[in-house]
Amino acid sequence: MHIGISTFPTTYAISAVDLARAAEERGFDSLWTVEHTHIPASRKTPYPLGGDLPSIYWESYEPFTYLAQAAAVTTNLKIGTGICLVPEHHPISLAKRVASIDAISNGRFLFGVGGGWIAEELENHGVAYADRWRVLREYILAMQACWTQKGAEYHGSFINFDPVWVEPKPVSQPHPPVFIGATSTWAMQRIAEFAQGWYPVHIPEFDDRLALLSKECAKHGRDISDIDISLLTTITRAEQLQALQAKGVNRVVLSLPTLDTSESLRVLDGYADVVQWADELAR
Repeated sequence: MHIGISTFPTTYAISAVDLARAAEERGFDSLWTVEHTHIPASRKTPYPLGGDLPSIYWESYEPFTYLAQAAAVTTNLKIGTGICLVPEHHPISLAKRVASIDAISNGRFLFGVGGGWIAEELENHGVAYADRWRVLREYILAMQACWTQKGAEYHGSFINFDPVWVEPKPVSQPHPPVFIGATSTWAMQRIAEFAQGWYPVHIPEFDDRLALLSKECAKHGRDISDIDISLLTTITRAEQLQALQAKGVNRVVLSLPTLDTSESLRVLDGYADVVQWADELAR
């Protein structure tokens, strides 16, 4: 069982350098950050949690730039997008960006991906909201080709290119693990088909989704134990970690609010028991 941290990094929050160093020193295994290229000034899509959309959604840093800085000052800390909105990128450019950060971090990159939930944001990138997951599937498959083949090509409904050379290749083999950040029943099919990990929020239906994921994996000749499950949740007792580990969860990701340096370090120190419980489970 590993323990990670997820945050919305902004100009007024703890810096990438200070946070990455502090997380590694305190025994966290990974640092995950969000992505929104922008937030439309006028939108009809409601905030899923209700009320006004917090400003951190449009104030957060571009994740690859931020995570590269975090990787540069650490040795073992994994760095992850939690999540990258894949349909908002061109897959050839994104394949190069992912391979580059994986290479410079010596294989420490975790590629959390999602389709996006703000229709207007996607539309500004030329992607229809209804198509976002079909676009994501094709883009991921195209990127996997770029990462693993010298003359990669892909021919689909949303992306189409003849053989290309995309370098550098990633250090992770065969490529950085893809974590799908979604909890719908349809997401289980996608994970089983082309992902290596699942990055869900801990919803009440979590056990039902696990059972469905196991069935979908079997359909694709895979075992659910091959899926790296990294769960966004809260932990207050060691028994919770034990129960999640028994269900096949490999990593728990805890939330770090967008705070200044001193307050962020206070929150990290408050998670010390969780890190210790995880260490004890590993013994």
